[in-house]
Amino acid sequence: MEKNTRKLPCGRSTLAKLAVPVALVRPSSLGELIHAAVRRAIEQAVDDELEAALGAPWYERGGERRGYRNGSRDRTLTGPTGPVKLTMPRGTLFEPGAVDASREWKSELVPRYQRRMSEVNEAVLATYLAGGNTRQLKGALRPLLKNAPLSRSSVSRLVGSIKSDLETWRKESLSGLNVVYLYLDAIALRIRSAGKVCSLPVLAAVGVLANGEKRLLSLEACSSESTEAWKGFLEQMVARGLKIPLLCIVDGGAGLVSAVGSVFRTSKLQRCAVHKLRNLERKAPKHALEEIKADYHRIVYAKSEEKAREAYAAFEKKWARPCPGVVASLREGGGELLTFFSFPKTQWKALRTTNVIERLNEEFRRRVKTQCSFPDEMAATALLFALVASGRIKLRRLDGWRAIADVVSLNHRPQLKPAQTKVAA
Repeated sequence: MEKNTRKLPCGRSTLAKLAVPVALVRPSSLGELIHAAVRRAIEQAVDDELEAALGAPWYERGGERRGYRNGSRDRTLTGPTGPVKLTMPRGTLFEPGAVDASREWKSELVPRYQRRMSEVNEAVLATYLAGGNTRQLKGALRPLLKNAPLSRSSVSRLVGSIKSDLETWRKESLSGLNVVYLYLDAIALRIRSAGKVCSLPVLAAVGVLANGEKRLLSLEACSSESTEAWKGFLEQMVARGLKIPLLCIVDGGAGLVSAVGSVFRTSKLQRCAVHKLRNLERKAPKHALEEIKADYHRIVYAKSEEKAREAYAAFEKKWARPCPGVVASLREGGGELLTFFSFPKTQWKALRTTNVIERLNEEFRRRVKTQCSFPDEMAATALLFALVASGRIKLRRLDGWRAIADVVSLNHRPQLKPAQTKVAA
């Protein structure tokens, strides 16, 4: 049988002069070349790291040597090109004056027991934060992980690192932040508590700094949105150094309003215009709903506070008899619906509602809808924290933020201490 060979022109190389089977001269794939280059780069970097630690290259016997090489070991490290089989050098370092005069050298580039590069761990966490479970993670990352294992415990360990970051974040001091505006709201999540899955609110606070930057300040799962729950939440931030904000924007829940008045006695209060409209709609008859909404919009979208108060009085006069429940609900909000008019006009849109934190909650809901429930409160708050900390949810500057400096200067006064109340555990 005739062999499948290819005759190459003479004068190029020794290989070119021979008749070689086609399968033997076929080049490696681009992926294989990259994979081999990654292996060489890692091994060379670790070898250079060991040489620096020893203070001498191969075979040098100078007086500055701080240790010696001690063979090698095989390791497998999963990276962006898949599992990489490495030959890692070993070394022994001298310890002058120690009881045991030597110790084993440990690489900082490739720490002991590390199985995946940080880029792979970041990809796993990103897929998890996007809503993937363990099965979906394996499918989405199969081209990256190839035959490397990704068990449920591996994902749990990575998520555990988020919980560690959450604990550190919860203890961070807030004393260095100049919080001018404070948005407060809660999101209800299904969380397993005391052996039963139930709906629990996670209280959230977003502060607006003097430069317009928005900052997630705190998250806490509670059993309810009662006054005591909100007071404990606010007091925790005060204990971390939070100064009294100039303005608090809230949805209007009785427990939250009461807690803000108790803890931040000197803060102004803005009731969310959208939440109040929902309250009015609940009281309004269906045939008059559109007209009531139009009249309400004349109040909150007025061109000035004076025009807003005129529209407020007209609303009361028009609807007092036909819809007393609607008017009673409007009066419940009182002047706290119009607080935003005393701030720069460029900020009215951002201050009249809790949309800043509602937008955050929307992103939270989009992520957690793929998850039936959370195993505990820590898992729930850790996920919400990670979505912001990882940058998957981005908080842009407040609309009209350049005018905040004028607001701060006009309202400058000695910082009063918040109400002295016992800090909740």
